[in-house]
Amino acid sequence: MNLKKVEKALQKKGFTAVIPKKWRKSIILEGQVQSWNDKIQAGYLAVGHGFKGVVNDIEVPGIQKEEILSPQVKDQLLEGQSFDVVIVGGGVIGCSIARELSRYQLKIALFEKEEDLAKHASSRNDGMIHPAFAATPGSKKALYNAKGNLAYDKLCNELKINFKRPGNLILFNNPLMHLLGPVFKQRAKKNRDHGYQMLSAREVKKREPNVCKEQRGGFYLPNAGILSPYQLTIALAENAIENKAQVFLNTMVNRFDRKESEICSINTNRGQCQAKVVVNAAGIWADHIAQLADDRFFSLHGRKGMDVLLDINTGKLQNHITALVKMSQLGSKTKGGGIIPTIEGNLLIGPTAKETPYREDYSTEQEDLLELLEKMKTNRLLKPADIITYFSGIRACTYEEDFIVEPSETVKNLVHAAGIQSPGLASAPAIAEDIAAICVRILERKEKVEKKIDFNPHRNTSPRLGELNLEQRSQWIQKNPAYGRIVCRCEVISEGEIRDALASSVPVLTLDGIKRRTRAGMGRCHGGFCTPRILEIMAEENQIDMVEITKKGGDSQILAKKTKDNIDYQFKKTKNMKN
Repeated sequence: MNLKKVEKALQKKGFTAVIPKKWRKSIILEGQVQSWNDKIQAGYLAVGHGFKGVVNDIEVPGIQKEEILSPQVKDQLLEGQSFDVVIVGGGVIGCSIARELSRYQLKIALFEKEEDLAKHASSRNDGMIHPAFAATPGSKKALYNAKGNLAYDKLCNELKINFKRPGNLILFNNPLMHLLGPVFKQRAKKNRDHGYQMLSAREVKKREPNVCKEQRGGFYLPNAGILSPYQLTIALAENAIENKAQVFLNTMVNRFDRKESEICSINTNRGQCQAKVVVNAAGIWADHIAQLADDRFFSLHGRKGMDVLLDINTGKLQNHITALVKMSQLGSKTKGGGIIPTIEGNLLIGPTAKETPYREDYSTEQEDLLELLEKMKTNRLLKPADIITYFSGIRACTYEEDFIVEPSETVKNLVHAAGIQSPGLASAPAIAEDIAAICVRILERKEKVEKKIDFNPHRNTSPRLGELNLEQRSQWIQKNPAYGRIVCRCEVISEGEIRDALASSVPVLTLDGIKRRTRAGMGRCHGGFCTPRILEIMAEENQIDMVEITKKGGDSQILAKKTKDNIDYQFKKTKNMKN
């Protein structure tokens, strides 16, 4: 660990007001710089000098530290309860870990601070299961990406999640890039990404007839896949629950109490409980959870990416995931984005990449939209009028640009799954397997952990009417006439599917929650036709007043009040706040 080299690197770039300090095996940066980008640059300058991690506490004038918002729910549901493993974070990583641990005879709990799962990075991404090519050889990203990618065929079959491998075409804009062919092949080989091919411009054109004229051939990676990231996350949680795990929504960790280098109790907004092992899978807030345990050896910084979603009619215009790469992008920290078919049939353009000081700011900016419109030109037939919506997400990046998947070195019963940015979705099954193994090793210091003989990897789920032929639909409608009443015309979603979603083991309390599970409201009309009926169904199933239903939790009310007194949507309040 060389503190002097860090000081020299900072001074060389003019960061004379930044003070580096050693803390345990990490380095802490303090002081002040003029802009957020300066803070990020200073953080990167501290990497590569023998320190385990970079903790960036540099202040920037005008930018206040973002506080984590606590759920509105306050009760004593967890008071006095005890678990073998508590997982903090209900994204795809946390839910993957919960399912993997549910293979064992353990009492498992997952805490999610939001009113639903997959509300942040696990729903705000492009749904691409990346091939391992782009990750730095030898990194944890490369290791978990390669292993996780190959697990998805079996996993999605078990969870009844739609999954395809359209493959990824990295397009060249300069014929000289073909000279990099041996380098590309060697990188793919090192990362165990097999089946790759170098393609000429003519071969690319044959595969993608609508590709832009600027392409000069490319590199093809057949293992790239696509799926719905939020439906995967929910399916993982549902299967974990089917195998006796518990999921607690609206539940946030406020404090850890420690005794002799172990977490002995967890204080939440729903009471105080105990856990033999705690897993930190808190996404963009993972460094905050680490700090609560006095183990913040790393800092996370948010990298915002914006995507645009095109009308479902555009899906037929492209066969593969494509990205037109320039020579200047080859050393970038991001992959640059491209055009990605979605599992539902739309095309998605993105993402962009921009450092942001705010961890849950999902606003969008015009300059990002303009950048995406340029990317859209990779396909000659796409046009701005095809856009039906756009959104942003935030990746949780460490300054080392690698995953943290390991037990704590200072807290005996804490395990970190942190800094899981792209390709985190592709890596999730492999990360979960290793984290579960670490948890079992920690638990077995005191007692033997047995695997369940009755673990069921197959999720029970309802039909998706839009994917069935007429004969199959007729059979389901005969069983339940609600499947014959279409509520969302754009996406062909029936009343029966919506009611099934509301009966899920993971409670659905918001309109967006229905959207994530069924796609009702995701079409061209943005729910203009189906929202009133969905609200009625939600009020009936949850036995609440329609006015109480929110779009996304918190204060996002949809209705202000009833306008006709003779219509009564009052129901007995039997909300199950356990979940």
